[in-house]
Amino acid sequence: MPDLPAFFAELSRAARDVTLGAAVPTADNKAGEGSFDPVTELDRAAERALRALIEARFPEDGIEGEEYGLIRADARRRWLIDPIDGTRALICGLPSWTTLVALFEDGEPIVGMIDAPVLDEFAVGLPGTAMLNGRTLRTSGCATLAEARLSTTDPFILGGGVDAFERIRHCVRVTRYGLDALAYARLAAGSLDLVVENGLQRYDWGALLPVVRGAGGMVGNWRGGRDLSGGDLVAAATPALFDQAVSLLNS
Repeated sequence: MPDLPAFFAELSRAARDVTLGAAVPTADNKAGEGSFDPVTELDRAAERALRALIEARFPEDGIEGEEYGLIRADARRRWLIDPIDGTRALICGLPSWTTLVALFEDGEPIVGMIDAPVLDEFAVGLPGTAMLNGRTLRTSGCATLAEARLSTTDPFILGGGVDAFERIRHCVRVTRYGLDALAYARLAAGSLDLVVENGLQRYDWGALLPVVRGAGGMVGNWRGGRDLSGGDLVAAATPALFDQAVSLLNS
């Protein structure tokens, strides 16, 4: 394998060449009647650019993206792509949307990228380390809910988890909404302490794990396990904070 941080920097540049500075795009609705799941031509074009670069460099690897599905499902290595995580933010002209890319090996994410083009923040996580624009990241070390800064993207899409989330929200110092994957980069950088979400797909969370874990944080499901296939996720600055959040979610 080549220098992976350098290749992820190439991926960032390829996606930014498509998305950065573009006009606010028109959104199509991928969801059924009565709900709204936006997708734009920028989502599709960014994924095509990322796929082309990965395909040229790693033609035997699998690639799975939100907009164009999966190829080479049996490959030992698989690249996961969410070309624009936070399309709702994008179409509202907000700067918090990101591009997510993860490299899985034997089913485990080993490298992940959270790239916020408008903010010029490129975070990459590898085993044992995470960096933001070349600077080493560490979580805050927060170990108690009473001191924690909590985030979730949208409490109204937590579904049956709203009551469980509310139990945590009432115990923390402050709660912020609407950050999508940027919240996990902020957690890795030490400016947030806890993120609780559900309903996530693999391309939503695959890139987040290496960044948060590489910065010393902990990520698992709402029951305290490591299996994220159900789409429910708790990311915390410390194991102690993670355990407290899981306990409240299940109380």
